[in-house]
Amino acid sequence: MPKTANREHGFGSFRLELPKLKNQKQHTMEKRWQINSLIFILCAVSLLLNSCAVNPVTGKRELMLMSKQQEIALGVQSDPQIVASYGQYKDEQMQQFIDAKGNLMARVSHQPNLDYEFKVLDSPVVNAFALPGGFVYFTRGIMAHFNNEAQFAGVLGHEIGHITARHSANQYSKQMLAQVGLIAGVIASPEFAQYANIANQGLGLLFLKFGRDDESQSDQLGVEYSTKIVYDASEMAGFFQTLKRLTNQSGGGSLPTFLSTHPDPANRYEHVNELAQKWKKRTNRRDYEVGRESYLRMIDGMVYGEDPRQGYVENNIFYHPELKFQFPIPRNWQFVNAPTMVQMAPESGNAVLAFMLSPENEMNAAVQTFREQYSSIEITQQRDDRINGMNARMLRGRQVDQQSQQVIEVLVYLIEYGDNIYKWIGMAQQQAYNTYDGVFMRSIEGFDRLTDAAKLNREPERLDIYELPQSTSLRNALQRAGIPGSRLEEFAILNGMQLTDQLSRGTLIKVIE
Repeated sequence: MPKTANREHGFGSFRLELPKLKNQKQHTMEKRWQINSLIFILCAVSLLLNSCAVNPVTGKRELMLMSKQQEIALGVQSDPQIVASYGQYKDEQMQQFIDAKGNLMARVSHQPNLDYEFKVLDSPVVNAFALPGGFVYFTRGIMAHFNNEAQFAGVLGHEIGHITARHSANQYSKQMLAQVGLIAGVIASPEFAQYANIANQGLGLLFLKFGRDDESQSDQLGVEYSTKIVYDASEMAGFFQTLKRLTNQSGGGSLPTFLSTHPDPANRYEHVNELAQKWKKRTNRRDYEVGRESYLRMIDGMVYGEDPRQGYVENNIFYHPELKFQFPIPRNWQFVNAPTMVQMAPESGNAVLAFMLSPENEMNAAVQTFREQYSSIEITQQRDDRINGMNARMLRGRQVDQQSQQVIEVLVYLIEYGDNIYKWIGMAQQQAYNTYDGVFMRSIEGFDRLTDAAKLNREPERLDIYELPQSTSLRNALQRAGIPGSRLEEFAILNGMQLTDQLSRGTLIKVIE
């Protein structure tokens, strides 16, 4: 359960004024600005001239303002945060598999000397991503949707490609270059200085278009690397079709998926297939591995979908079997259950209610830590309370946004239950707070012990690899395996097939236990 996350939201506005006549003092100041500007630009040019590096993939010199050591340090620093946010899926056989394939591929990559780490995250979301310096992550959601080792190898190569081509460092360098241009403009123009922060907010938008270029290059590297370790890279193209079907099924979905974090270059399926054929000819082999049966046997019994042991919602009630508590979710509010925090918010985004586990197990210490961590909140009220027979401490306060001067009202409840202290934080803008105070309190006052055996003993769905006893269509096979009609398309996508596909006796398919 949850550790806290502190987010501050600011709103800025500005207005332009007619230029005024300049006096001598203003003229002198502008001269100083111009001299400083020249000095800064000369320094910037010197920096850029000495910040070129050879890209390990292309062999070309390119601007790189992040060193290789800084990339590694960034990955090392970020990895614990990623694992804490998602949780790590524990499966020794699967971990051995991704380590073996990952290290094999790393050796044929353009940066074989990095200390790569490969991890499966305990999340049903279908995604994979990489951090600079050699950290590669797969969610169990994407592992469930691969249907052979070759598909896994293609995506593995794609993620390693982001690392070896130094895409993160390249994006960072481009943004820093934009910062240089912005700062130079500020120095050159005193009138523009007051708008620097506003302009800075849009810098990230300038380079979104490069995402697809990076994706296309990573697709190429995924084909190259997977072919070099003797996998059929055309299977990678087939998996991209599965990802598109997933996106279409969810209507785009609100959860992050592979395609939302990896922009889709034009004609990706055709391009990857074409690259795969070229690499097959280049390596001059007759056979390439697919590894369908071995992969499916490995994921047999894997947790599929949401894991109720980590908390689940049913009829607008959140249940946590492991920690044995429950509370109501505000009706029609959006809900995210992360390993470190449960977050709830209305679609309007005008309020948020967060629930988390306090790191302290003593009330006064928990209150003190909260005050220190959120020192910008002015506490206006504090009192002891009882919630369903449990000791509680209530705090009310407000925070003033320095830019917009908007006031955010804050409600905090700390509740002792068992050996833990649970923390609630509700926030809304002052003018709308009364609309949400009652909603906050219904969830907080509904926090209670979970004693219902049926809720406590809820188990997750697990993949079951089923061998067809006779030839039939996928639709008939799924129905005979007990998959309800409402989920037939879901399992067709999960198997990378169409419901009308005719399957021969002995074919392995994914169903659930």
